[in-house]
Amino acid sequence: MPEPAPHHTHRRLRALHQAVHRAAHRVDAATPASRDRATDALRAYAILGVVLGHWLVTALVAQDGALRTASPLHHVPWLAPVSWLFQTLAVFFLVGGHVATRSLASAGARGETYGQWLRARLTRLLRPVVALLGLWAVVATVLLLVGTPFATVHTLLKLALSPLWFLMVFAALTAATPLLARLNPLWPLAVVLHVDVLRFGLHLGPSWLAWANVAAGWTVPYTLGAAWTRGELDSRRAAWVLLLGGTAATAALVICAGYPASMVGVPGAPVSNLDPPTLAAVTFGLAQCGLALLLRDRLRRAMSHPPAWAATALVNLSAMTVYLWHQTALMATTVATLPAARLPGLHTSPDDLTWVAARLVWLPVFALALAVCWATFRTYEQGPRRTRNRPSRVVHCHLPPTKAKHHA
Repeated sequence: MPEPAPHHTHRRLRALHQAVHRAAHRVDAATPASRDRATDALRAYAILGVVLGHWLVTALVAQDGALRTASPLHHVPWLAPVSWLFQTLAVFFLVGGHVATRSLASAGARGETYGQWLRARLTRLLRPVVALLGLWAVVATVLLLVGTPFATVHTLLKLALSPLWFLMVFAALTAATPLLARLNPLWPLAVVLHVDVLRFGLHLGPSWLAWANVAAGWTVPYTLGAAWTRGELDSRRAAWVLLLGGTAATAALVICAGYPASMVGVPGAPVSNLDPPTLAAVTFGLAQCGLALLLRDRLRRAMSHPPAWAATALVNLSAMTVYLWHQTALMATTVATLPAARLPGLHTSPDDLTWVAARLVWLPVFALALAVCWATFRTYEQGPRRTRNRPSRVVHCHLPPTKAKHHA
């Protein structure tokens, strides 16, 4: 007699669990002992924080035959603390500065030139952009040809390509790593302070002056990462100073100086903390960096468990692919379901907590759409598959290079 369906399903689930368990242990065994797994955990958290943050606060509202962007933070401003959890770019720049300065030192020890080192890093960073630009060039052209309102096409393109600003800044800082490797973070912090004093305190200076903070603001955590590499942030005291000092400064700027409480941009708001970065965004980033540094030992212990490490490694294998395509996954889900109805949490105005609850239900659908994008476009980031006769290098080659030993 055939095996009863429940028993058959149970056996399949158990076999799947065992296969995943074995794969996790293979990834764990293939990872060099010198790799600082806490660094990869922080990078994964930073990327996933940005993705979830955008999915939670970005709405595409169907109105008058077109799509427009909106945010629940505009209608329900007391939800601003949500942005504190998911605005994690400072952590990414911290890790980026740490990994880049360490990698540059290792490249020099191996006899590589600066040009060789930079080409390798930028190729991995920018190669996935080609696929994104190519697809959206075709999509935009087709949408315009079939009569889609220009306002809708503009909205979709703006969201789809918005992640590229981060890559441009990150690529520029990576190229400047030899100059930034020993720069004191107080110098770019001073630039941000003076720009904001001119903008908000004295109301002087040209409007474009604010954009100096795009470079200076993200240079602060990047140079903190370089200080981490030099061993200057190894003590818990340094991490506590960053956490407590950054928190106190941010609270003072929001409560006393009138900076927005939201750490992400809010459509319709007169001032954005992120576009360009304000002093409040930078001090908030300092607090985040301090917390990240305090958690390093705990993260290393957590990453010693093969399942946790395998999941973290998977995110790091395709960090740029996940980052570049997460907005496309959101938009694909929104547009594909438009013919059905105006679905809550997807096409409706984000003006109350009902929308927020409905949006939480949609998150797994966005994740599924992102998984499809990942499966389709991940090879642009990872490059061609390695042959099976070189298994010992798979994890080491595909993960972002951090070959030097981590600091205790």
